[in-house]
Amino acid sequence: MQLKDIISVPGMGGLFKVVASNKSGVIVESISDGKRSMINSTQRIMTLSEIALYVKDGEMPLREVFKIIQEKSKNKLEVDPKGDQEKVRAYFKTLIPDFNEDKVYSSDIKKMLVWFDALKDLIDFSKEEAVEPDEDSKLPGANETEKFVPKIHEVHGPKVEHAKTVKARTRKKV
Repeated sequence: MQLKDIISVPGMGGLFKVVASNKSGVIVESISDGKRSMINSTQRIMTLSEIALYVKDGEMPLREVFKIIQEKSKNKLEVDPKGDQEKVRAYFKTLIPDFNEDKVYSSDIKKMLVWFDALKDLIDFSKEEAVEPDEDSKLPGANETEKFVPKIHEVHGPKVEHAKTVKARTRKKV
């Protein structure tokens, strides 16, 4: 399992693994208890590989945050993530001292620590994830540096690339 396979759904507690998808939504399985549920396609979904932490000089991916926590805490959190928020914030400051305290809320810190606690036995954060090529780069000619240049059309009549969307046709002048 990789971090890109794990999702978080706002409004639903916990983390989920995507099992299947169809046109009406996504079927997910809870990591904590293994229950499956359906998520509507209009609902917002965030993969953990897309989430980042604000640091003083930019952003740090969640994988790097988890890697630092794993190295410094040796897979054992010293504070209860759901406990006193001042203690949790101070503990997180010892783990990642350069996080942006103005942009990162205590609820975000608690959420990250709970996520780390749930995933520490399932994922090794020190390993890099394999990067899959985008679907656009799989298309033939996607790596070419040439830009598409549209053909110059005659003044009269519909343009070829817009022929399906044009309702009325113009007459040629005689």
